[in-house]
Amino acid sequence: MLKTLQNAWKNPELRNRIVFTLLILVVYRLGCAVPVPFVDATVLTAMFSEGNMLNYLNMMSGGALSKCTLFALGVTPYINATIILQLLCVAIPALEQMLQREDGQKKFQQISRYVGAGIAAVMGLGLYFVVRSFGGLKYTTGGAGIFSAVVIVLAFTAGHQLVVWLGEQIDDKGIGNGVSLMIFTSILSGWSGWITTVQNMLTLAQAKPIYYLLMILMAVILLASLVFVVVLTNAERRVPVQYSRRVVGRKMMGGQRSYIPLKLNMTGVMPVIFASSLISIPGTIGSFINVNEAEHPIWYAFFETFSYDSWVYIVLYLALIVMFNYFYVAIQFNPVQLSEQLRSNDGAVPGIRPGKATVEYLNKILNRITMIGAIFLCVVAGLPMILGNLMEGVSVQLGGTSLLIVVGVAVEVFRSLEAYNTSVGHKGFLD
Repeated sequence: MLKTLQNAWKNPELRNRIVFTLLILVVYRLGCAVPVPFVDATVLTAMFSEGNMLNYLNMMSGGALSKCTLFALGVTPYINATIILQLLCVAIPALEQMLQREDGQKKFQQISRYVGAGIAAVMGLGLYFVVRSFGGLKYTTGGAGIFSAVVIVLAFTAGHQLVVWLGEQIDDKGIGNGVSLMIFTSILSGWSGWITTVQNMLTLAQAKPIYYLLMILMAVILLASLVFVVVLTNAERRVPVQYSRRVVGRKMMGGQRSYIPLKLNMTGVMPVIFASSLISIPGTIGSFINVNEAEHPIWYAFFETFSYDSWVYIVLYLALIVMFNYFYVAIQFNPVQLSEQLRSNDGAVPGIRPGKATVEYLNKILNRITMIGAIFLCVVAGLPMILGNLMEGVSVQLGGTSLLIVVGVAVEVFRSLEAYNTSVGHKGFLD
């Protein structure tokens, strides 16, 4: 890893890309500190408690949402728009055909930006009403109220569009995926909560020395989780493929062996994001309406069931991760289409007949991989929550979603650096 960084820094072109990427990320973090006009964000502190959707969105924005800054929405609307359009590709053949063309991919990205802007406007309007209901507006009477509403919503929407544009600049002139790097930076900025966690455990250790052992255990689990995530993120099942020989003119073509790489974690962090978004809806609604326990004991017990420290919440959360993992794999991977492509290229899996038998074989392998990947996601996403429930008075800040994103983006960036170093080496050799 250090050698990769050293080689990358020695290359002037690659060094310029790295510096440009870092400058864009600095601009992004500065925008996360610029407050939106007419808003007093201090009244919203109680809303961003652990266990609701707002806390998840706040994590994705690096704490900018709780402060109502210019980049409060981050890249979440754009990600939601991309996910929605990808899901619509299954129902709308025109969108699927658009993605298969090179010019269609650019048009798809443009549509995603427009849809993301619409989602950002809706989210900005909803955030405005939330701030107003909590008394966080500085001007609420007469024409000043309408003016402040327009300015706030436009500021949130424009901030989101600016973040997306900055991400595209990283894609063109920097290293790695711009949107992923911004989420990566936002999550890292929120890891300062570990300092508070360690301080709380040291305080508790004075009364209960066993917490010293728990601190060591947490450090070991953290390192083991990082290794576990890196290994399983790169793990893949390789299905062998044999291509038959054929004569084309005077040349003999084919006769080569290859393989189909099926990644163990094919869906990435998407099942965790979907599950956390869905399971957090009741808790978020409960935080909005603030049900009184004495007046509505049944509703209060219902919303408490969906709190972050509830075992029912954890069980449902893990079940949704498994369900969404199967759903997203079914959308991404089509064994029937892959079998037809192998047949058209005179390829086949050794020992398996082309056609229906190949489809059944791929489905069998895919089901096993999907289950192992779902268990992997459940372990990474559920372990911090279980530890938080077992240790009273300690809040484990490092969630499974953030860990998967951070590791995935770091691996992607280093792969990009290695690819650039390899291309530069080959170019120098050919020259």
